[in-house]
Amino acid sequence: MVEVTLWGALGQLAGGRSKVEVEAKDIRELFRKLAEQYPALEPWIEKGIAVSIDGVIYRDTWGKRLPEGAEIFLLPRLAGG
Repeated sequence: MVEVTLWGALGQLAGGRSKVEVEAKDIRELFRKLAEQYPALEPWIEKGIAVSIDGVIYRDTWGKRLPEGAEIFLLPRLAGG
């Protein structure tokens, strides 16, 4: 089980919760379970969410394992140009 902080608008999409606990071994499973529990998050996951694990940001490495006790943040990707 890992605790995940949902940053910005993501928390509103999870019923106003800024932190959720999820049983997941890697980022891919985390996204799948979050989409099941909070369907409003699914479009954001599909558009792209950055994952910070202990201060390191992962953008497309969905096989990355989630260590127990890690500090995990989900951040909506910012559009820029």
